[in-house]
Amino acid sequence: MTTDARTDWEERIGIRSGEATTGPSANRAPRLAPPAGVTATAGGAQVTLDWEPVAGAVGYQVHVSDSADGELAPVDHRGMDVKAVPHPPYVDTTGTPGQERWYAVTTLSDVAVEGDPSERVSATPGREAGRVELAVDAAGPAGTLARPWRPMIGSEHLSHAVSSDTTGGRVIGEELTSALKAAVAELGVETVRAHGILCDDLHVYTEVDGEPVHDFTGVDRVYDHIRSLGLYPVVEISFMPHDLASDPSKTVFDYGAIVSPPKDWQRWGDLVRDLTAHIVERYGIDEVVEHWSFEVWNEANLEVFWSGTPDEWMKMYDVTAAAVRAVDDRLVVGGPSSAAAGWVEELLAHVEQSGAPLDFVSTHTYGSPPLDFRPSLERYGRAGTPIWWTEWGVTPVHFNEVSDAVFSGVFLLRGMASAMDRIEALSYWVVSDHFEELGRPPALLHGGFGLRTVGELRKPRWWALRLLERLDDARLPVTLTGDGGGSLVEALATRDDAGGVSVLAWNMTLDQSKAAGSAALDRDVTVRVDGLTPGASYQLTVQGVDADHSNVAGTWGAIKADDQAWPTDEQWEALRAADRLEELAPGRAVHADEHGSLSVEVTLRMPSMAFLRLEPVG
Repeated sequence: MTTDARTDWEERIGIRSGEATTGPSANRAPRLAPPAGVTATAGGAQVTLDWEPVAGAVGYQVHVSDSADGELAPVDHRGMDVKAVPHPPYVDTTGTPGQERWYAVTTLSDVAVEGDPSERVSATPGREAGRVELAVDAAGPAGTLARPWRPMIGSEHLSHAVSSDTTGGRVIGEELTSALKAAVAELGVETVRAHGILCDDLHVYTEVDGEPVHDFTGVDRVYDHIRSLGLYPVVEISFMPHDLASDPSKTVFDYGAIVSPPKDWQRWGDLVRDLTAHIVERYGIDEVVEHWSFEVWNEANLEVFWSGTPDEWMKMYDVTAAAVRAVDDRLVVGGPSSAAAGWVEELLAHVEQSGAPLDFVSTHTYGSPPLDFRPSLERYGRAGTPIWWTEWGVTPVHFNEVSDAVFSGVFLLRGMASAMDRIEALSYWVVSDHFEELGRPPALLHGGFGLRTVGELRKPRWWALRLLERLDDARLPVTLTGDGGGSLVEALATRDDAGGVSVLAWNMTLDQSKAAGSAALDRDVTVRVDGLTPGASYQLTVQGVDADHSNVAGTWGAIKADDQAWPTDEQWEALRAADRLEELAPGRAVHADEHGSLSVEVTLRMPSMAFLRLEPVG
């Protein structure tokens, strides 16, 4: 880079003159009126809340009280993160059958800005469950099935993918590589996001005699490997190299990632620009512009990930984004990569003032479907800016048994269905249990974040994504009625060009107190498919996941000793034999009646998922 080019870049990021970038603006999101038309409909062990959407809302918070004039509190479904939801309906299963409760709903214009509650409504959950009717119109107008899981998957820091260390006797790099390859082949995943590309295990930045030395040999080894798998990196620009840190003692994770601001903003900008230029030189500008992206830091709104001030992080954003764009104005950069849906409003206000580029908005949440930030973007004149949830999952808590459970797979279905047609990327965190943020896995099933276990067994949430990926592109109209139809029980349906129909149905509540299951919430479902060829014959298959099918936790629990951490060789063989998507009922021939309709009866336990396939015969 020439001296003139460096001077121009310094002026762009306001370092040469010592100019401070603008700090975070006050949250300008408006307080919105509560939703109208709030209803509470009781069913068996559940109450379904519905309401009219409010213009400008990013989400809604359901509140509950035990009396008509008692204090309202948010319904806590124990997701341990954002409790609000992006849209109605909402099914509450935290009450007691036979006991009346009162509900109100508030509107959120930002995760931190909540309006007044609606008028209260009441309902009493019943003691007996009713049926659910699921109607599919196979001849109806077809939309295109959105696939928000494809753009991105999360992973442990990518040097883990080339590690020769072992966990539970399994080679870490080999198995993480296998999981990433399977994500491409079986789920259609296109990119991978991970922390720590600037951490000291890759020796990217050192100082010799007080002068910076940039060495991208380790980065090359990691990114070449990722590219060989058919994936493109989302370059999360983190964390701080030791020799560049203002306070190297501020660390997170067992591998000691440094979370302090840089001691020298000029040197930080130089490092980011040189890394970006190196990536462009190695992989080609056309590829990097089209397929790569650059995300600034990770969850700086949590002190554990950023020891500086909010003002300093906004400066970090400006400097980093400008350094990326100094290489080529077409490169894609964004943020705030925040925890719990925070700082979106603040970053939008900040870049409006600072002029920093923002090509996508990224944030994270756990335990709920992701909120809808399209209204926030519209308020800042940025409608159409891609929204990337670069971390999302059932729980933010490490070593939580819900991560291995059927519940987590059905949770994934609910979130992905909610995200369709409003979110460009919903990235599950993470692909594999080969993960070491708080230490490497101590046992086969340990509540790890992965879609796949150590040993490469598929958890229920892998099967959830696999079943979503098996759906065809033409999305069919679906109508759900009955006890929890459309709130507790949900479904997607598609058709192919040959007349085959696929229906993916599931039963779940967000209420994690019932993650192990609740017989009171099981539902018998009549699946009726209309619009078929009258008298046509089909081969019906029903596959799925519940406590007794396609459930690695159930299989391992049945064969392990009480205190056993890892399988024996014989047990590995048994686990691999069971590592398949199982039939919930034997396949059979079915026939459309003279009106072109047929019906199938299915029992959906809570939690469970079922994939029904009607394959034309003849």
